[in-house]
Amino acid sequence: MKTSSLFRAGVASLALAAVSISAHAQQGPKPTPEMQAIIDKDNGRHFGTSPEDPGPLAKDISPALTPAAIDKVMRKVADWQLKESQPYFDKIWTWSVLYSGFMAASDSLGDPKYRNVMAEMSEKFEYQPRNPDKLPNADDISIAQTYAELYLAGGKKDAKIIAPTIHTLDTVMPLETLRPGDPRIPWWWCDALFMAPAVYTRMYAATGDHKYIDYMNAQWQRTYDLLWDKDEHLYARDASYIPKRGPNGKKIFWSRGEGWVMAGLARTLQFLPKDDPRRPFYVQQLKDMAARVAELQDKDGQWHASLLDAEHFPAAETSGASLFVYGMAYGVNEGILDKAKYMPVIKKAWAGLLTNVYADGRLGNIQQTGAEPAYYRPSASYTYGVGGFLMAGSELKRM
Repeated sequence: MKTSSLFRAGVASLALAAVSISAHAQQGPKPTPEMQAIIDKDNGRHFGTSPEDPGPLAKDISPALTPAAIDKVMRKVADWQLKESQPYFDKIWTWSVLYSGFMAASDSLGDPKYRNVMAEMSEKFEYQPRNPDKLPNADDISIAQTYAELYLAGGKKDAKIIAPTIHTLDTVMPLETLRPGDPRIPWWWCDALFMAPAVYTRMYAATGDHKYIDYMNAQWQRTYDLLWDKDEHLYARDASYIPKRGPNGKKIFWSRGEGWVMAGLARTLQFLPKDDPRRPFYVQQLKDMAARVAELQDKDGQWHASLLDAEHFPAAETSGASLFVYGMAYGVNEGILDKAKYMPVIKKAWAGLLTNVYADGRLGNIQQTGAEPAYYRPSASYTYGVGGFLMAGSELKRM
């Protein structure tokens, strides 16, 4: 769809309110018909829902960064999402991000329930990526992050868990482009930096074969060369967005897209060898992005769908914010980011996120699927946003 029609239709400027009521006060303009069509499609595929009346916001949670407070809200959100989504589990990326969140939550909470559900899901899908009979792209293999983590966590290693992923990666790696006849590089969009690299680093950890690290390093560099903005220290969503401008005349940097990269950096570094010569590159990327994202945080601790245009996109956007918190918290925990500088940002962000949690556990203000900033209801809740939230909570618990 055309960016101009998305940005101009229904544009309105709303005043920002206090953090305690931001889930309602920061509601943006109503979705355009084009946006609503995507919302309806997402809802029909069980990625999430956005009811007109989601009920009251939660009053029994605290933004305190204590183990008990973090556990309570993580469990509240995770249990609601599990009940809502388990009957519809699928292999598409919208689900795989949630699976990563459940895996993180299980470890953080010390509760095997979520991991057991992930093991059942993985066995049901026979440990296959999405579209195994085709040439899977980065989105299609993202579910293998969960397969690999299950394999690595097991006492007795079962080769069947990672065999389909090994076959898929070995089929894809020799290709210089996305697929024969398609000139695009394999990871041509910034979301791919969350979806794919962490699969390769985990497969290195599972097999000890350095070819996975070598491939990952080479492909990330190609994506960096294509999409990195050296002035803003952010990534274009894809090459088509480099010349585009939003309604305020500024470059378009999509909150969730930047979140994908920051969280992808963290998840890549988790299993990247400490002595890898490319490790300083990823560390510097995380530092550069965290510094810029921190500058763009609003007074309520939140971020907006369009990072450089809060005027036209006044609503909070929690999928991007969750991924930012995860990336920053990981950076602090690993000594990459300065704790004195980033803890205030993280605390404010977590408090802001919690204003979007409803009494039943719904996490709201999650933008529907897409490639650019859009509008949505305050109640909008989608699987991938909850996955990011659970990863954020798990990393905060380590602090």
